[in-house]
Amino acid sequence: MTKQLRQTTDPNTSGDFAPGWYVVGSSRALESQPKPVLLNGLPLVTFRDSLGQSVALLDRCAHRNAPLSAGRVVEGNIQCHYHGWQFDGGGECKAVPGLCGTAEHPARRVPAFACRDAQGWVWVYSEPDVDPGFEPYAIPCADEPGYLTIREHLTMPGPLDAVAENALDVPHTAFVHAGLFRKNKDRQPIEVVIRALDGGVEAEFIGEERPKGLVGHILAPRGGEVFHWDRFLLPGIAQVEYRLGEGSHIITTAALTPRTRNVTDLFATVAVKVAVPNPVLRTLFKPIAMHILKQDMEILRRQTEQVERFGAEEFASTEIDVLGLRIKKLLREAATGKQSPAPDERRIKMLV
Repeated sequence: MTKQLRQTTDPNTSGDFAPGWYVVGSSRALESQPKPVLLNGLPLVTFRDSLGQSVALLDRCAHRNAPLSAGRVVEGNIQCHYHGWQFDGGGECKAVPGLCGTAEHPARRVPAFACRDAQGWVWVYSEPDVDPGFEPYAIPCADEPGYLTIREHLTMPGPLDAVAENALDVPHTAFVHAGLFRKNKDRQPIEVVIRALDGGVEAEFIGEERPKGLVGHILAPRGGEVFHWDRFLLPGIAQVEYRLGEGSHIITTAALTPRTRNVTDLFATVAVKVAVPNPVLRTLFKPIAMHILKQDMEILRRQTEQVERFGAEEFASTEIDVLGLRIKKLLREAATGKQSPAPDERRIKMLV
């Protein structure tokens, strides 16, 4: 992001901001009227052009800095509410009411951000006026035959790294989600293999039994062997994948977008394939999943308030905090452009 645009962001946003594609909203929710969004404190406006394509501009008119999101879309251009200037999806000024000459001029441009509709979401690339040269992350199994696909947007209290760690943290599930995922008794030892991915990190859990809570019974009523992976991929993908007996498969992909320093938008895509018919599964599974997410929201709210109360993070960690420190490291290196060699594969033991 250019220095000029960095200065427009909220001074309280996180410094560990990795460039890349971020989800800013639902494709279905983006219609003919402009919609304001915040990307790491930077105000953007999204709308659809004359071809129905999603576009994103800096939410600031080049004329007198009025918010473009307060205007309206006219024949695919966004019109400022103040003096009626119009800008196309590329940020070019297309109309200046009352001006006898041409409206287009480099000084009248509004920075534009690459924007895509993909997998039910609107994705925006974080750097202005560039072609990233690659497409947004392809969410696995979404809308594939045989899968129930659920999409939800939640506003999570906390910075992106804290929300990502929470989504991929096994030990907290026996306490925050007691009875839903795991129980805090009769724990069994398992092995965890932590390995580097291209632009990310993965933890594979080996020797895990079917989760003893309600979710495990719904997804795999007859039990069976469990295959479990947690992944983090830059700039903000947190993914949990389970394969449980008799072909049951669930993969939850959370696209995390920092709104401000301590607010992260979580855009979840859950793809589930089990023996239960999809209408029945939706009735059972979605309310439970939303209850789990709301429990996570509450513990993150308390954690964030404590960090603010004491003025800084003071975290002590052990080896069973499997991915948290690596997520912080990946984000820090992506933000600074300084990448250290990927750590070797590591194996640890833990009780679940």
